[in-house]
Amino acid sequence: MKRLHCVSLLFLLLFSNSVFAQSLAYATNEGAGTVSVIDVATDTVISTIETGGKPRGLAVCKGSKKLYVTEQTKAQLWVIDPGKGVIEQRVQLGDSPEAVYCSPNGDWLGIANEGANSISFIHTQRLKVEFDIVVHGKNPEHGVFSPDGKFMLVSAEEADQVDILDLEKRKQVGSVKVGERPRGIAFSPDGKKAYVAVEAASLLVAIDMVERKVVGKQAVGKRTAGVIVSPDGAYVFASNGGDANVSMVDTATFKLVDNIAIGQRPWNMTFSPDAKKLYVAAGRSGSVSVVDIASRKMVKEIPTGKLPWGVVAQ
Repeated sequence: MKRLHCVSLLFLLLFSNSVFAQSLAYATNEGAGTVSVIDVATDTVISTIETGGKPRGLAVCKGSKKLYVTEQTKAQLWVIDPGKGVIEQRVQLGDSPEAVYCSPNGDWLGIANEGANSISFIHTQRLKVEFDIVVHGKNPEHGVFSPDGKFMLVSAEEADQVDILDLEKRKQVGSVKVGERPRGIAFSPDGKKAYVAVEAASLLVAIDMVERKVVGKQAVGKRTAGVIVSPDGAYVFASNGGDANVSMVDTATFKLVDNIAIGQRPWNMTFSPDAKKLYVAAGRSGSVSVVDIASRKMVKEIPTGKLPWGVVAQ
């Protein structure tokens, strides 16, 4: 009996460790009022968190097990325990929040409030809005921290520039003209460059962050919306909503390498923890497209829910 008890304890310990080590991705489905939990190993939905409302932006921060999700209709940030599948806390934001990003050290969240033309900053320990920075661009969608955490780039759908925020001074200190309807933003790992999706011109634009000027423009696909840089900095990927594909661009030459066909109206993206796969929220397909980076092909479509907005992995 004692030996059986020890074996049972060992089994439980091994089981809990395997769950803890499991890599997961999360997708917000703004048309369904749900968050899909995806097992990265099998690329299948293993659970669905019923949230209601209109969940949009989402983030997981360094050193935290919580999932942070923005909700448009009530203008809130939700703090979700993904293991329990429950919303633990709600924080009031500005009107119509969109994307949420974590600072590099995991201490801060930055949320773009498109209706309020501002970025709200929330400390992850205190979970309240500490300050807001009003931006010049109308309807900000993304506010992305620089890799050193000192600055933020903000894109606004009704603008032709990205705005630069100094986070120590807590104010806007400049902007860079990129073209009409800038959307997704991503930094190179060293922070020397930033890449912006310019939807109206169907362009990917490269910005020198030292000079704060545009240094490259690359035609990709129709209605470019999402941007992500590979962890090694070698490639930047841009999702093209009008072409149902993702463009792969070499950062050294800033030339198009390939266009990868995926689901309909691709939007925001994330890499698997090992960076071997790219997950893309395909809104009109109601799914997350999985791209194998090595073969440059979509290898699976994961049905999630109506109108997935974004996806993040941990």
